[in-house]
Amino acid sequence: MKQTIVLGNFITMDKKRPTAKAALVKDGVFAYIGSAEEAKKLADANAQILDYGENFIYPGFLESHSHGHLAGLRAIGQADLSGIAVADFDKYREIIKEFVAKNPQKEMYVASGWNEDDQPVTKAFLDEICSDRPLLMQTGGGHSCLLNTKALEWAGIDAEYAKKYGYDQVHVDENGEPNGYVCEAPVFEFFPRIPTSVEDAKSYLLAWQDFALKNGFTAVCDAGAEVVYRDSPQAYYELEQEGKLKLRTYAYMYVLDNIDDPKAEIARIAAQRATISGEYFHIIGAKAFIDGVTEAHTGWQNQDYADEPGYHGLERFNDHDKMVALITEADKEGLSVHVHTEGGGAAHFMLGCIEDAEKITGDMDQRNVLAHLHFVTDEDVRRMAATRSIPAVAPLWVPELPGIYDVEVTYVGEELALESYPIKSFFDAGANVVFHSDYPVSPMMNVKYSIYTAETRNFPKELYNGLGKAHNLKEAINREQALRAMTINVAYQWHQEDRMGSIEFGKLANMAVYDCDFLHDDIEKVAQANIIATIVDGEEVYKA
Repeated sequence: MKQTIVLGNFITMDKKRPTAKAALVKDGVFAYIGSAEEAKKLADANAQILDYGENFIYPGFLESHSHGHLAGLRAIGQADLSGIAVADFDKYREIIKEFVAKNPQKEMYVASGWNEDDQPVTKAFLDEICSDRPLLMQTGGGHSCLLNTKALEWAGIDAEYAKKYGYDQVHVDENGEPNGYVCEAPVFEFFPRIPTSVEDAKSYLLAWQDFALKNGFTAVCDAGAEVVYRDSPQAYYELEQEGKLKLRTYAYMYVLDNIDDPKAEIARIAAQRATISGEYFHIIGAKAFIDGVTEAHTGWQNQDYADEPGYHGLERFNDHDKMVALITEADKEGLSVHVHTEGGGAAHFMLGCIEDAEKITGDMDQRNVLAHLHFVTDEDVRRMAATRSIPAVAPLWVPELPGIYDVEVTYVGEELALESYPIKSFFDAGANVVFHSDYPVSPMMNVKYSIYTAETRNFPKELYNGLGKAHNLKEAINREQALRAMTINVAYQWHQEDRMGSIEFGKLANMAVYDCDFLHDDIEKVAQANIIATIVDGEEVYKA
């Protein structure tokens, strides 16, 4: 039996024993939490010692909504345009040209991470960079894409295609021809067709694992594991069989909009769970898109867009009966449903479906997830708690940034924009709140900045050139709430609260070590915190 003594300042997230000085780990599980003296007495003479001195040890952090394959793909397989706060097309051109020049062997090129604004941009922009091969430029949010002429041909997007999907999703010029800007359902249709192999996918997932572990995360959710590449689940499975997975992944399988046969779809997901789920990759539910995103003019709002009367956004999965069937069939299999609900109309629709499904199942503990929640009414905040649904919120999306926030105001109006991104209201209503980053759809997955923005509703000065502005301060929360939203609350979302999320006897010995007391240090010091180590199953898997 392998034994390890871990020493440091423990913040356990266990209400019965909130702090400790030592833990004894036996075969990857906590066997004792308390004093250093007692831990040493209980350990064998040959026990390994990990001494972190005066540094602070937390439960391994948990990410409630991310995209593993896409994260790795953007890290090592694409031109990266992320991190530029305001759309800078000269900079985008420079980065893409450099990527194309360095990768002459590629059959097609992809760039990701650009920000939409009101500057018109068409296929001509990409044709100037590369005209002889397909080139796609995906937004950071992932719901929109700009294609050059060759990419439009490759994807089969022409005037008839645009007419079929509608001009809100396939934008056209004055002649009715696609101008290169495409969003929502077509993007999710053609993006998985980008040439990829299972071996490529495995390399992307390992790059993603390295990133997550270096940032203190020991388990993550893949929200739609098949969205970008249909064989990503197989890649996860093979990596686990090869003993290469250390980062636990809880996955929701992708469900098409208004799927024809919800019962058959849940049967498919249950069969996948039976054949490829394991300890480090485990399928726990279905993922669907209820709407798009406000910045692409496709978030499903409760009211019309301020700049387009008569239009309230894109309703993607909007068949009430089919969603109720999806939820009830998932419940029969012990699965949950995780949905993208960015606009207030999408959240309202989904909560109605959950309420009707719960009348059928009688199950108030399915733990269905509504992610993003840009706009939510007070009534729907209460309904979220009443249905025991999980609100997945993003503190890193809260602060106002020039350009980006201005577009939001143009689309939904200042009154609604000022009330966006509630967090405290969900806590006050009694909901099990979890944080998410949606990485790499958003450019950061970061513990210290999540805590900082949750409390201040702004970015620290070192981010985005100090251009951030505090937003909707009445929705600020305290540090303990923020930590719970990245640890034990996420474990609860996955039905794993008895195995992870806090440092307690019998749970997995997953920990993250920082040089900062996130509960008590000055908030500006929190923003400067450094990770020291990440521990999975009692083994140090990352050391700064």
